[in-house]
Amino acid sequence: MSGDRTTPANASLPAGGTVHWIGTGLSSGRSGLGVLSDRAERLVVWDRTAERARLRLAALGLADRAEARALGRGALEAEVRAGDVVVSMLPATEHAGLLRLAVARRAHFACTSYTSPELAEWAQAASTVGVVVLTEAGLDPGIDHLMAHLLVERARREVGDTAASVAFTSYCGGIPAVPNDFRYRFSWAPYGVLAALGSPARYIEEGRPRTATRPWQATRTLVLAGEAFEVYPNRDSLPFVAQYGIPDGWELETFVRGTLRNAGWRAAWTEVFDTVLTGDETRVRALAKELADRYPTTDADRDRVVLSIELTVRDPDGGTRWRGAHLLDVTGDESESAMARCVSLPLAHGVTRILDGALPAGLNRAADSADEAARWMDFLSGHGVRSTFDCPPDTTTDPHHPLIERGDPPKGEARHGA
Repeated sequence: MSGDRTTPANASLPAGGTVHWIGTGLSSGRSGLGVLSDRAERLVVWDRTAERARLRLAALGLADRAEARALGRGALEAEVRAGDVVVSMLPATEHAGLLRLAVARRAHFACTSYTSPELAEWAQAASTVGVVVLTEAGLDPGIDHLMAHLLVERARREVGDTAASVAFTSYCGGIPAVPNDFRYRFSWAPYGVLAALGSPARYIEEGRPRTATRPWQATRTLVLAGEAFEVYPNRDSLPFVAQYGIPDGWELETFVRGTLRNAGWRAAWTEVFDTVLTGDETRVRALAKELADRYPTTDADRDRVVLSIELTVRDPDGGTRWRGAHLLDVTGDESESAMARCVSLPLAHGVTRILDGALPAGLNRAADSADEAARWMDFLSGHGVRSTFDCPPDTTTDPHHPLIERGDPPKGEARHGA
C-alpha cells in the first residue's frame, strides 16, 4: 500500500499549490471554492463532464477563477502530481478510491466525511510517504469538533481533570428556514435520509452506555435562544469521548451527538418511521422518492443550519461548577445555501492548512487540538460563519484565559472572533 520512498515520521511533502476539487454537488459552495481560487496557485474542478463543471463554476461566479475537467480515473490520475491536494466531494463510498490514487501519486487528500476503517488504513500508508489525509472537515463532522475541543479545553483549565458529573451534548441539523408541514425539505439522496433512521445510535445517558435501536424514539425538546427544536441521538457517540480529549477523571453522566430538527418533526414523520420499521428496502425507497417529489428544495427555499454544543460540569451536590455552550445559526440566501457555506468553508480552510505545510503526514481531523480549533474558528468568523459562545458569569473567572475570544469579556455571551 505504501510507495517505494519513505518520509520521516509526521513530515509532510511540500504542497505544490494545485488543488483538485472532485465533485460539484450542493455542498460545493461559492465561499469555499472562492477561498481556494484565491489561495491555491491552481484550482481544478472535476465533474462527470467538463461542461457540467463549467456550468457549476459559472453559477457560482467562479468561471474565470478555476479550470473545469471531465472526471475519469485515467484523466485524474494523469493530471495529479506529487504535492497536489485532492479534495473529494463525492459520496463517502468513493473516498477510499480517491485516497488510494492520491497515495499512489504522493498527493495530499481532504474530505468532509467520517473516517471509515478503510480511510484510516490508507491514512497509515499515507503517513509513510509524507501524504496528509484530512477527514471530518466540514460542518458535522467538522465545525462540531472545533467547538467541542474548545469547550473541553476551557473546562479543563477551570475545573481540572477530575469532575463528579459531566454532561456533553452536540446537536446539528440542516432544516428549512421556514418550516413546512413535513418539517423538512430534501436536497440530497432522499433514501439515505430515511435509511439512516434505521441505524442504531450509541450514547451515554444517566452515566451508562445506551443503544437506541430506533433513534427517533429518543427524541426530546431542545430550546435554543427561546426557540424549540427536536433532537435525537445518531451514529456512535462513544468514540468521540477520546477524540475530544475528555479526561479519564471526568464522570460522564451524559455524552451524546445527534441530529436537530424543527419542532413537530417527530409527529410529521410518523409514516416514515412506520415504513423504516418494516425493514423493506423497496418500500423505503418508494416512500423516499414520493416524499422527495412532494417536499423538494426549490430555488425559492432558504435553508438553515443550527449547531449546538454544550458542556456542563457539576459538583457532587449537583451544583453547576462550569458550563459553556457554542451555538451556530446560519440561514442561506440567494447566493449560497447555509449548508454549502458551512461545509465548504471549513474544508477550504483545511486545504489551506495543507498548502501551508501546517498539518503532519497521516490522518488529521478538523482540528485535533484547542489551539488549532481556535485558528479554524477565527477563519470561519472572518468569512461570515460566526458562532456565539455562552458561559454564565460564575463559571469563567480568569480574564487572561488563553481561549477567551479576543476583544470580548470572559463573562456572558460572546461572538467568536467578532
